[in-house]
Amino acid sequence: MILGSICSRDCPFCAVRTGRPEPVDPEEPWRVAEAVRRMELRHAVVTSVTRDDLPDGGAGQFAHTIEAIRAAASGATVEVLASDFNGGPEAVDMVLSAAPDVFGHNIETVARLYPAVRDPKADYTRSLSVLGRAAAFRPRPIVKSAFMVGHGETRAGVEAALNDLARAGCVAVSIGQYLQPSGAHRPVQAFVRPETFDEYAEMARALGFRFVASGPLVRSSYWADKMIDVLQTSVSTTSAGEGNVCGTK
Repeated sequence: MILGSICSRDCPFCAVRTGRPEPVDPEEPWRVAEAVRRMELRHAVVTSVTRDDLPDGGAGQFAHTIEAIRAAASGATVEVLASDFNGGPEAVDMVLSAAPDVFGHNIETVARLYPAVRDPKADYTRSLSVLGRAAAFRPRPIVKSAFMVGHGETRAGVEAALNDLARAGCVAVSIGQYLQPSGAHRPVQAFVRPETFDEYAEMARALGFRFVASGPLVRSSYWADKMIDVLQTSVSTTSAGEGNVCGTK
């Protein structure tokens, strides 16, 4: 995670500290790249807190980190899990111009629940536009999103969210169970049954998603390296007890 440890937003589901973020560390991209090199990672996922305090939302730091990883560990693929950068198209393009293999941005929940689950600065339509911009960029990265269930969403709401993501150009999606980080956070509204996660995976496959991870233990970067393998080699269905994971042509 780059750009510090303090988020400028305060989503009721999230355990990341919120408040006044730290100054941006110009050496951070190189330290991240060196860690990737030393650990001999073949796939690195770079995410961050949200930085509404920065003019570019932190996009420049993402771009520098991607470039540093390419220089230090040329064999590693790079996935970014980015914020919405306040919807700024120039900021999104700055990250995309650094050519990440995967551009991820999570919608987190269905549209109806945004006022209850997300910070007021978050916007469902804006998030879809960020994903759509990534899908239209050339060279096109793998475009990915994720959301939680257990917040009180309906089956119809999940289906609508998957439709929205598919129309935006996402080819990969992760669906997992929300778990309350502490008593001060938003309570879990429902524990979703494994068979329901399987049904959501089937919905996503029917909409054309090429990689789906859906299960109680799934998180946004669940089997991220497997996703790269699936989408780069068009390997067919894989499944696991933790949830429904699949790849299709």
